Amino acid sequence: MSSFDDVKTSNSDYDDYITFLKRRIRQLELQIRTLEADKERLERELSHMRTEMSRLRQPPAFAGTVIELLEDDRAIVQNYNGPRFVVRIAPWIEREKLKPGARVALDQRTMAVVELLPSDKDPSVLGFEVIDRPSVTYSDIGGLEKQLAELREAVELPLKHPELFEKVGIEPPKGVLLYGPPGCGKTLMAKAVANHVNATFIRVVGSELVRKFIGEGARLVHELFELAREKAPTIVFIDEIDAVGAKRMDETTGGEREVNRTLMQLLAEMDGFDPSGNVKIIAATNRPDILDPALLRPGRFDRLIEVPLPDFRGRLEILKVHTRRMNLKDVDLRIIAEMTEGASGADLKAIATEAGMFAIRSRREYITQEDFLKAVEKVFGSEQRLTQQIAMHEVMYG
Repeated sequence: MSSFDDVKTSNSDYDDYITFLKRRIRQLELQIRTLEADKERLERELSHMRTEMSRLRQPPAFAGTVIELLEDDRAIVQNYNGPRFVVRIAPWIEREKLKPGARVALDQRTMAVVELLPSDKDPSVLGFEVIDRPSVTYSDIGGLEKQLAELREAVELPLKHPELFEKVGIEPPKGVLLYGPPGCGKTLMAKAVANHVNATFIRVVGSELVRKFIGEGARLVHELFELAREKAPTIVFIDEIDAVGAKRMDETTGGEREVNRTLMQLLAEMDGFDPSGNVKIIAATNRPDILDPALLRPGRFDRLIEVPLPDFRGRLEILKVHTRRMNLKDVDLRIIAEMTEGASGADLKAIATEAGMFAIRSRREYITQEDFLKAVEKVFGSEQRLTQQIAMHEVMYG
C-alpha cells in the first residue's frame, strides 16, 4: 500500500511540474512577442532617424517662385530677383497644388522643383475674404442701375476692353470710392463686377489693416497687394476705408502715427499700380467727409460714386429681387415699398426674410401681405426709426 501511494504522489508531482512548465512557456512566449514588438518599433525609429540624418546631410535648396507652368512636367521659376529658369518638376510634387506664384524649393544642382513651400504671407492676409469668383450677379442688385453703370465703366471696361483707352489715349481710373449709408449694396456691387470680369475678389475691412506695433500695418498692406497681383485679375475691396484713411492731424499719438504709416503705404501701393493693369481697387465708406484729401486726388480714387438710400422705385426693385424665389399670395410689394421710406437694401432683405418666418410660424407654405406688414413693424419697430434714418442721411449726405 505504501508503494502505491508513493507512485501516486510521484505522478502528482509530475503533473504539477508539467503545469508549471506550460505556464512558464506561455510567459516566455509572451515575453518573446513583446520583445519582437519592441524590436520592430526600434527598427522603425532607427529607419526614421537614418532618413532624418540623410535629409539633414543634403545640401540646402534655393527658394524660388513659380512664374509659369509648362507641359512635360516643366515650369518657369525665378530665384527671387535673379534670372528665370525652365526646370523640371519632381515626380512627387502634386501638380494640382503647383500654381503660378507658389513658393518652391529648388535643387541646388539641377534647379528642379523638389518641394512646395508654405506661403510667406502674413496669416492675417491669408485670413482675408478671398473668393476666386463671387456668385453675385448684376441681377441680384436692385435699384442701383446708375451706380452700377458708373462702376462698370470704371472697373469692368478697362479689364475687358483696355484697347479702347489706348486708342483714345487716356488712362482708366485706378480706384473707385463707393460712399453712402450702410447696407445699401456697396459690397454687392463690387462682388458683381468681380463676377462679371471673372476676377478674384479680395475683401478687407479697413480696421483689419490697423496694427499695434510699428510697421505691421504697412507690411500688411504691402502683402495684401502682393497677394492681389499673384491672383490677378483681382478686385481689392477695402470696406470702411475711413478706419485707415481718415484725415491726418499735426499732433498725433503713437497709435495715430501707426495709422498714418499704414495710410502712406496704401498711397504708395496705389501710386505704383499700372492703371491699365489687371488689379483694380474699390473702397467703401459711410463717412466720406473725414477721408484724407490725398486719397481722393486724381491718380488714386479717381471715381467717386454715391450709393444712397433707395427711393420708391429702388425699394420696389430690391423687394422684387429678394422675393423672386418666395411663394407669395396676394402680396402688393408697392405698398411695402411705400411704407419703408428710408430703408436700406439690407433692411428690405431683413423684411422679406422676416415675412417668410411669419409664414413658417403659421405653418403655411406661402407668404401673405399680412406677413409683410408684421415684418415691417418688427424690423423697424416704429415709424420713429425710419424718420431717424432719413434725417441722418440728409445730414451726412445732403
